[in-house]
Amino acid sequence: MIRNYGRPFPAAVIYPDAIYRIGGTGRRICLTFDDGPDPESTPRVLDILDRHGVRATFFCTGRKVQALPGLFARIVTSGHATGNHGYSHLNGLKTPVREYCSDVLRGRDITCSNLFRPPYGRIRVRQYRILERSMRIVFWDLMPYDFDSSLSPDASSRILMQRLRPGSLIVLHDTASSSALLYLDRFITEALRQGYSFMLPDDYSPAV
Repeated sequence: MIRNYGRPFPAAVIYPDAIYRIGGTGRRICLTFDDGPDPESTPRVLDILDRHGVRATFFCTGRKVQALPGLFARIVTSGHATGNHGYSHLNGLKTPVREYCSDVLRGRDITCSNLFRPPYGRIRVRQYRILERSMRIVFWDLMPYDFDSSLSPDASSRILMQRLRPGSLIVLHDTASSSALLYLDRFITEALRQGYSFMLPDDYSPAV
């Protein structure tokens, strides 16, 4: 597998006006989680965030929110932000435009968020142009492949710390297959020690 730990390609070239990093001054970063909520992983992630007083953004799929409304409510009432990850987690490059946009809009109605992260980072130009009219398209600039079982948790953790920089928009996953839980506490501790502060979507803005 060819891994790209930075901005998703070719999205970063085709959609330069989307959000990949956060602006502002200081050592500000955004921590986000994709593909939840998950009955095993998400509560543990929330517990770790709560212990550190850190807030994150959860890009949830509408289908899972419908299945676990109480867990979704816990994310919100704990002070975290939510985003839309589509209803069915469709690959935009493999899905007709109308079907894809309908799925995303259904996810938006359930998550009540105008932040949208395309699953897999894959979205066609026509899909993007339709959805950007009513949503903010959020990608990332740091992905340590916590979902990749062929990459050890220690290796994923090292990638995260080595590539971390002011303005980083990080994507991890609150799923059963993610290795993030094995190093999330350690990562947050070290990031705070280095003077980083964790921001929410109000701080999302295009940054170079």
